[in-house]
Amino acid sequence: MTAVSTVAKREYKFETLSVTEAKQFVYHVAFNRPDRLNAFNRTMWFELGKCFNDLSYDSNCRAIVLSANGKHYTAGLDLTDAMKIGQELGELDDVARKANYLEQKIKAYQDSISSLEKCQKPVIVAVHSACVGAGVNVIAAADIRYCTEDAWFTVKEVDIGLAADVGALQRLPKIIKNQSLVRELCFTARKFDSKEAYDNGVVSRVFKTKDEMINAAIQLAELIASKSPVAVQATKRSLVYSLDHTNQEGLDHICEINKTNLQSEDFINATIAGATKGDPPVFAKL
Repeated sequence: MTAVSTVAKREYKFETLSVTEAKQFVYHVAFNRPDRLNAFNRTMWFELGKCFNDLSYDSNCRAIVLSANGKHYTAGLDLTDAMKIGQELGELDDVARKANYLEQKIKAYQDSISSLEKCQKPVIVAVHSACVGAGVNVIAAADIRYCTEDAWFTVKEVDIGLAADVGALQRLPKIIKNQSLVRELCFTARKFDSKEAYDNGVVSRVFKTKDEMINAAIQLAELIASKSPVAVQATKRSLVYSLDHTNQEGLDHICEINKTNLQSEDFINATIAGATKGDPPVFAKL
């Protein structure tokens, strides 16, 4: 018998993000600072991490689409807001204390971006127009990447005197297999368009319009959400873990997961449905 969950749906209210339930078990998150071209200020950094951490443990959510409202996906770092860091540093005299302050900031922003990768639910990003700096770091942490034909990307940090420090330098070399190209993009901050992004594996599909892309992303999320949440979430855990571990370590990792999951009602119900060619099973909330 399939268990019935009565967990109430929670509300998500943020200043810089909009969150809606697009379909059953599918949540649509959108950057929502269109007047600032969705540039990342402190509030947005904090809210992005909180949103994906919360959705990770929300049993009403099984797949997530991340898009953006307004003209661009994101203009990257909000430089006006970032200047406040310099002002706060000026209030500290000692180099060790300044370093401690900056370490806390950098790690907090890293955790915000990594929340997409650590989220138990598959994350599909849908990019239109400009995806600058922090935006590239965000999409590199996602599971599936779609974009529009007019989308363009840039690893912008070197142009503001920084090495990217929130994930692009660690994740892009695993996405783009041409190491020469990765280094060219990261050393120069040059723009690359949707065709180059598709040709080099940064995105898996390109669409003519934003609406077409969003609809396709939600349809994909709905399909994923129809599958066993036990199976999908275990699959993501194994894929992420195996990226930087040996094949044997990955095999040992999934063995530890599946020695529990093979006892799950999801496996039993799906197996029976497949063997009897009956109706697709309806999976309980996890």
